[in-house]
Amino acid sequence: MSLNLVLYGLINTALALLVSPLFISLIKKVKAYAQGRVGPPLLQTYYQLYKLFKKERVYSYQTSFIIRLTPYLSLVFMLVASLSVPLVFIPAADPGLGNIILFLYLMVMSRFFMALSGLDAGSSFGGMGSSREMTISAIIEPVVIIVFGALAYVLQTTSLFDMFAQVRESSFLSNPSLILTGISLFIILIVETSRIPVDNPETHLELTMIHEAMTLEYSGPDLALIELSHALKQTLLMGVLLNIIAPWGLAAESTAGGIALAFLAFVIKGSLLAVGVGIFESLMAKFRLFRVPGLFMLAFFFSFITVIFKFLA
Repeated sequence: MSLNLVLYGLINTALALLVSPLFISLIKKVKAYAQGRVGPPLLQTYYQLYKLFKKERVYSYQTSFIIRLTPYLSLVFMLVASLSVPLVFIPAADPGLGNIILFLYLMVMSRFFMALSGLDAGSSFGGMGSSREMTISAIIEPVVIIVFGALAYVLQTTSLFDMFAQVRESSFLSNPSLILTGISLFIILIVETSRIPVDNPETHLELTMIHEAMTLEYSGPDLALIELSHALKQTLLMGVLLNIIAPWGLAAESTAGGIALAFLAFVIKGSLLAVGVGIFESLMAKFRLFRVPGLFMLAFFFSFITVIFKFLA
């Protein structure tokens, strides 16, 4: 394994962990402003994680090892998935880490164990959240595969490393169909991170919560790991969208100056996207559960049109 690849793995995962809580806080801040409130400080998510890590764990006597293991597995899956999405520079060699199938499988495994842990405690809220999560997953996962398949068809590769390198050299202006794929990726970002109009991460109301219902049995460091893995998942999906639509700033070489500038560029682009997500959520109302598939079909439609445009070009 080359030194360049080891450097990439350390820097990419470290930076992803560093900025993920910032984007969560920024979205909350934008939504608060839209509601006429001041909102939490931008470092609030970091404070929250620090506070949770200092608290004790509390488990129901009905739980098994699943609920104890899931927070660690969820974070590990997202950390490994972070190796598939270059945020600041693209390594010279691709050992297969950038494969989109591997990336999607890692996200699915994290969701599977989260749903399993929701059922483990035997509570009605956890079971309801897991049931809803799997219902939505059964619909969105084929759409996610189609969206990434359309992206692979347009760019003629299944490696995210090669995709980002191609778009960085040519930009999406030379391939306008990527704009439609970008819309589909934005919809996937909203759905996969359980945001309005699919879910509301700010509530614990029985009739609305999906993702939050699966985390009610967690406390202390376990809850911190769950929240961190969720924030990391959001950052990785944002990284895919940004580096396809706006790859500007990705470093061509792994130099200290290039990495620093690329990191600054990603933080700026990610902050702008987080503001966009916050505005989007503020303008939307939560859909009824049976209306949610219509949003998925919109992502499918744009991906289908992307493939048609590429085929006719």
